[in-house]
Amino acid sequence: MVKQSVALMGKIFTSERFGRPQVFAGILLLTFIAQCAWLVEHEHSGKVSTSAEEFDRLEEGLGQWHGRGIAGTAVVSNQSARSIQTSSGRFDLYHSPLWYLIASAPVAPLDIAPEHWLWLSLTRAPYVLIGALLGASLWYVSRRLYGNAGGYVALALYCFSPAAIRGSALWLSSPNIGGVWGTFGAVFTAIAVSHTLYAPREVVLWNWRRTILLGVSLALAIGSHFALVIVIPVLLAFMLYLAPERKAAASTIFTAACGVAVVLLFASYFCHPRAFIDGLMHAHWLDANWRAARMPGAYRQVIKEVAQSGPVLLLLVPASVAIFCVWPRTRYFGNIAPLIVAALFLVLRVFSPHESGSVFSMAAFVFLLVFVSGIAADLLETRWRELFYAVITGLVAANALWNLLGIARISR
Repeated sequence: MVKQSVALMGKIFTSERFGRPQVFAGILLLTFIAQCAWLVEHEHSGKVSTSAEEFDRLEEGLGQWHGRGIAGTAVVSNQSARSIQTSSGRFDLYHSPLWYLIASAPVAPLDIAPEHWLWLSLTRAPYVLIGALLGASLWYVSRRLYGNAGGYVALALYCFSPAAIRGSALWLSSPNIGGVWGTFGAVFTAIAVSHTLYAPREVVLWNWRRTILLGVSLALAIGSHFALVIVIPVLLAFMLYLAPERKAAASTIFTAACGVAVVLLFASYFCHPRAFIDGLMHAHWLDANWRAARMPGAYRQVIKEVAQSGPVLLLLVPASVAIFCVWPRTRYFGNIAPLIVAALFLVLRVFSPHESGSVFSMAAFVFLLVFVSGIAADLLETRWRELFYAVITGLVAANALWNLLGIARISR
């Protein structure tokens, strides 16, 4: 038995599964978590007051955990929540109950008023964890697409991004990180499923794990923000494009994944049919103002939010797009797909300029990191590899230093 256990551990910790790249990625993710913890500690030590909106969100979720109604719907007996009051009465137009349940899950066993919670920082733990998992997913996808170089660039830019850190620590930020992780997982799970459809086996049944994962990702995305339903036609288009001769199989897997997502969303309403139907009926699936396209301020806001994700992106993103346009070698699906999704979310952000802390900006940022890391990896395969290595390393290091100095200033 001991020999079998040792053999199993040996298989797990091989250089292929656990080696220098994994160690380096783990160090970066631990640094990311430490920065989030620093922000949470300073907020709850009195540097920044917790908002009434957050207390309302936690109170709504806690009420549902303890059977006092369905959060964000009319089926709620607790009438103290203020921030989610809308023109539709008690219905939250933008979030399902999942949004509230995630926020309040760590303190659900306490069942006391939020203002009495001594361990309020525990409520940030799910978002810090999701932020770290998003970083790990970003590294995994970028490494599979572009090799170690692409994975390192994407993860380093993410782990020292003020937007990613604030979004995970909820430092003056809305809890959008769950929806972004779900969207990211849905896009690249759909792409991964499509690449397996030519295998000589019954691919629909064989892909049941990926189908469930795709459904879970969709449920997390849409449950966190209804407007992220926009990703569904994008997924279907990618799947049909990648498997043109297996459209029936792709459509079947896609439909099954959507079914899984619907079941999970229904479960977030605690299987309350009326609340589920009414919640979906009142939801704003696309809250866009098309006249914003003529507002210069909407475009300036997008540029500002990209800069807040890391000032180096103001250089890397335009440079990467320019290289993509003039260098045919970079124009392959691995680069095109994240660029398309990022562009979609940037356009949606332009059309919703009045939304504070938009989920579209955060989603666009993550997909831009994949695109930038892909272009960087392509440059590192040219004969000017040493020059590009020095430039990219310098920019990534400067971005990390700028962010660390900014976090250090918080204590003062």
